Amino acid sequence: MKNKSLWGFLGKVFPFCVRDALVSLAILFSCGVVCSALKTNESGNSHLSMLFLLAVFLISLFTNGYLFGTLASLFSVLVVNYFFTYPFFNFNFTLEGYPLTIFCSLVISIITSTLVTKTKKSSELRLLAEKEKTRSNLLRAVSHDLRTPLTTILGSTGAIIENHDVLDKKQQLALLREIREDSEWLIRMVENLLTVTRIEEGSEAKIAKTPEPCEEIIFEAVRKFRKRFPDNKVTVKVPDEILMVPMDAMLVQQVMVNLLENVVLHAKGATEAVLSLEKSDKGAVFSVADDGCGIPPEIADRIFDIYRENKSETVYDSKKNMGIGLPVCKTIIKAHNGIMTVENRPEGGAKFTFILPMQ
Repeated sequence: MKNKSLWGFLGKVFPFCVRDALVSLAILFSCGVVCSALKTNESGNSHLSMLFLLAVFLISLFTNGYLFGTLASLFSVLVVNYFFTYPFFNFNFTLEGYPLTIFCSLVISIITSTLVTKTKKSSELRLLAEKEKTRSNLLRAVSHDLRTPLTTILGSTGAIIENHDVLDKKQQLALLREIREDSEWLIRMVENLLTVTRIEEGSEAKIAKTPEPCEEIIFEAVRKFRKRFPDNKVTVKVPDEILMVPMDAMLVQQVMVNLLENVVLHAKGATEAVLSLEKSDKGAVFSVADDGCGIPPEIADRIFDIYRENKSETVYDSKKNMGIGLPVCKTIIKAHNGIMTVENRPEGGAKFTFILPMQ
């Protein structure tokens, strides 16, 4: 057991990696080539040892653990002694200051490796802390936003079951409509969660992007929105030319649907939503604007956070917390290498804008 623990400890301190080995060989080879070009046939080649000292530093900097930095320091001292110190092609360990050279080289490699290892560990810990914070915020957002529709569904079904002989058909239909609306909202919440999981588990570059005509994506999003909100006015503005943009059509469509639904559910006083598209030097510019109450300045910089706690009933999303809708939107746009912003319009209301690269 002690031997296994010892080997485990040595494996962590001196991890072997093919990539690190290739990096070390490349740096040492490059250093050897330069030193061979600068070598003279006289004994004054001591300056070449500084190049190998630089090589040791670079290897310690760009590799993990202490293995390759330590090996490089020992190897460099031997190479300098054998090839670049008079008498050439012979080892001479009696040179003045030779033990000090070995000691300094080892110290440099160990200190550099230690600093690099600590920096990498700090970065990993910070990344893990950020992921844990995001996961915690996501759980709070889900629990916060699922409570209201579930309570409504439970209350409505209980009222129908307990008072089925008292409620008339019109009252029962009203309760059933509430159940359906909240069920649809729960389905969209689950879809948003699946979208976030899909993007975060893979890399941003792995989403399937194919050139799509933006106008078709916009009209399909509006069609889905009107299917749920037939009485809400939506104005669409698109350019005469057809804009082809590489994208995951379903995800971008989901962004537009989310933004349009936010106008209905959260923009107090809004009577119209305007979905527009235009071309700019940065790419295809999509925007969803409304004529509602706008976004209070105190939450404008946190509008895309996974979780926000709103204590005021007069804020932009007073009807129901936005949940993860907007964070999902920004995650999707970011995965497309795009940007997403929000601003209050001078004439009143809010405007969400996202830009997708056209190449």
